[in-house]
Amino acid sequence: MRAIYFSEFNGKISVRDVPQPRAPKSGVVIKVEATGLCRSDWHGWAGHDSDIHLPHVPGHELAGTVFEVGEGVTRFHVGDRITVPFVNGCGKCTFCTSGNAQVCPNQTQPGFTQWGSFAEYVALENADFNLIALPDEISFQTAAALGCRFATAFRGIVDRAKVKQGEWVAIYGCGGVGLSSIMIAKAMGAKVIAVDINPDALQKAEELGADYSINSALNDPVTTIWDITDLGAHVSIDALGSETTANNAVLSLRRMGRHVQLGLLLTESGQSLMPMSRVIGWEIDILGSHGMPAVDYPKMLALVASGELKPQDLISREVSLSAGAEELGKMENSKRSGITIIKPSM
Repeated sequence: MRAIYFSEFNGKISVRDVPQPRAPKSGVVIKVEATGLCRSDWHGWAGHDSDIHLPHVPGHELAGTVFEVGEGVTRFHVGDRITVPFVNGCGKCTFCTSGNAQVCPNQTQPGFTQWGSFAEYVALENADFNLIALPDEISFQTAAALGCRFATAFRGIVDRAKVKQGEWVAIYGCGGVGLSSIMIAKAMGAKVIAVDINPDALQKAEELGADYSINSALNDPVTTIWDITDLGAHVSIDALGSETTANNAVLSLRRMGRHVQLGLLLTESGQSLMPMSRVIGWEIDILGSHGMPAVDYPKMLALVASGELKPQDLISREVSLSAGAEELGKMENSKRSGITIIKPSM
């Protein structure tokens, strides 16, 4: 099969023929119809993820059809339309059985712990527990756009921050995660402030319903948010993942506000400075959100199927494996807004 492939971190990325996977005993092989190109894939190629062993095929946001079924699988059959969370749980541990497979200590992740979906086919573990049947009214491209970005944002907004109607939500970073957060927060009835340095990204944020947009290269976002909200935001989201955006997001909050960290906050030391005196004195909640378990997908898919949420509006373009390979290595400095979908059949 054809796949995007690299054999060294920060090295050459190419499309080449590699062995097609076989179905694990409790898993399946999926024919990939669409897969999202995510900044997390760039982090993997750059060597920021210790789970990756070289050589490697990245890709973790996918949708497709079941091509081959392992002998232990009972719920899915060849030809079924499916999507899957980027975290695949073991299905047996305390976290999985309590509905929190997104933090399973024995998790697998296509594109990280194993070869991923930037390929014509991908193998997935524990299919009966992890696979999600895809309604006919949701396209493969839309399902791939849910991926880690939209699903992580959905859980962060709905289940972690528990955003309420009328609350102010400040969202730092208007890439795929940030734009997803804007759409979801607006669907929950919130008033949204979008922050970015890219005018095109801010324009897209406004198109998706952001009530205010702030170019942080031109204006101090913390002061501006306080001017807009009077007491500060109820909820802040760092959808980028830098010390600057994380700190500013926390400082944008009112007393007893909630901060949700969605962007991977990576530093050389592995630690990140945070304004903890503010967190303590104002009793601010700091929350993480790491994807969403398969058991929670139906409520999100129902909102997508009904048209209340439109992740397809976040898709900026569809490209081939070759174009995806070229773009992957350039993601750190990319100015593109929206979600790029790779179609292996192109």
